[in-house]
Amino acid sequence: MLLGYQNKLKPNKKQTLKVLSWIDMLRANYNYNLADREVTYQERFVQGEYCNLRNKGTACPLTCSVSSNSATSDTGDIYKVKKKTREIKLKTAEEIQITNLPILKKTRPWYKEIDSTVLQQNVKRLQVAYNNFFAGRSKYPKFKNKSNFKSFTFTSGIKVADKAIYLPKLGWVKYFNSRPIPEGFKVKSATVRLKADGLYVTLKIENKAVPPFPTIAVEDAKTVVGLDMGITKLVHCSDGSQYDNPRHSTNKRTRKLLKVRQRRLARKKKGSKNRKKAGKLIGRLHQKITNKREAFQWQLANKLTRKADAVVVEDLNISGMKKRCKPKEDVSNKGRFLTNGQSRKRGLNRSISDASWYSLTQKIEYLAAKQGKVFRRVNPRHTSQKCPECGHVDKANRNKEKFLCGNCGYLAHADLNAARNIKQRGIDEYSFPVACKVKIRMVPEDFREPEQLCLFKMPISETTEVRRRAARKGRRRVPGNPAKQLSLFEDISDI
Repeated sequence: MLLGYQNKLKPNKKQTLKVLSWIDMLRANYNYNLADREVTYQERFVQGEYCNLRNKGTACPLTCSVSSNSATSDTGDIYKVKKKTREIKLKTAEEIQITNLPILKKTRPWYKEIDSTVLQQNVKRLQVAYNNFFAGRSKYPKFKNKSNFKSFTFTSGIKVADKAIYLPKLGWVKYFNSRPIPEGFKVKSATVRLKADGLYVTLKIENKAVPPFPTIAVEDAKTVVGLDMGITKLVHCSDGSQYDNPRHSTNKRTRKLLKVRQRRLARKKKGSKNRKKAGKLIGRLHQKITNKREAFQWQLANKLTRKADAVVVEDLNISGMKKRCKPKEDVSNKGRFLTNGQSRKRGLNRSISDASWYSLTQKIEYLAAKQGKVFRRVNPRHTSQKCPECGHVDKANRNKEKFLCGNCGYLAHADLNAARNIKQRGIDEYSFPVACKVKIRMVPEDFREPEQLCLFKMPISETTEVRRRAARKGRRRVPGNPAKQLSLFEDISDI
């Protein structure tokens, strides 16, 4: 079994400065290796025998290589020999750059203070980015800056005690032992990460003797729940339950506080210490919002996974939902554009980012695997426009939060209806048992019997209950009028 534990570090001033300097040097080395690979591709596959297309200089190690013994150099050791078969193969760019690390330490002695495994993992980090790019999972690797490069990883020499952890060339670092490591688990790696509120360490622990979490088969699932994500309510379940959206970053108080702090940052002089302090306050506020959202999502995901044996969610294209509106060109006046609704959509995009649907579904998937339950994703197409009774699909069926089928008159809440359709689609696609199918017992609005009116029955909206704000406790405390329901034949003077 493989697990990950995250704890906050309590380093001293010397250790903090060393970690910050390591991050700067590793970021420079990452960008150096990325530039080396780009030059290699340009020289060997694009430019041919020329080093530069502008001056048409001839290719040679002195003019083309970022390093004389880099991946672009023909003079370096770019071949490897297998010991058993004595087969000669060409080294990959990752292997060449790892073997060049001793040369890097000779030419730049300040890299000697960094642990060798940290430098190797830095090269492998670039290789993972390239693998994701070629597999179509991400975009082409970009050069890193201070805002998106804040971590490094140890793979050996790690020791863990009750109140401190030993990291090679950093020494014993104190930390908050909020989650003790279980017995029998060994530490595989430790990743130090810089956040707005301090340094954190993530320990990857493994125990091969402990079996992985058991997973039930689809045929054994007795109950299924479908989940529909929203903005007004964060989650709508097929069983009729709904969960509120706390709006951690888009509520009125947080938006006002963030606006004030950003205004203060904009008024500070660029490059000054006060500007850096103001920037740190904004970072801490964003970190606080993130922590609240993460805690809430873990609690909610735990509740949702305990509802049924199988959980079905919609596979949303969130990046496509947040794209900018297409511009509308004015035909009568060339060079001018009409309003396309982008200013209104900006608020919707903020709400989608604040809801963080994909992060919530990831937590649900993790907890479902941990509890041995089935997790599936389905296509969300027409789930909010389809009638579960007759199967009629029409855009006019939905009017905001109300769903009314134009074919059979089925009436329901639009998001709850979408959750039922998601559940039914998961049952049809993944062959769940027949007992899990959605059973809907609802009568159309036009065929319901009218409620019998009573002569002395008062509607709820016409109650005469007096709701007054509680007065402050002080010297001149005036109690509010007693709240009492008046009957039809009672005089007010009797109260």
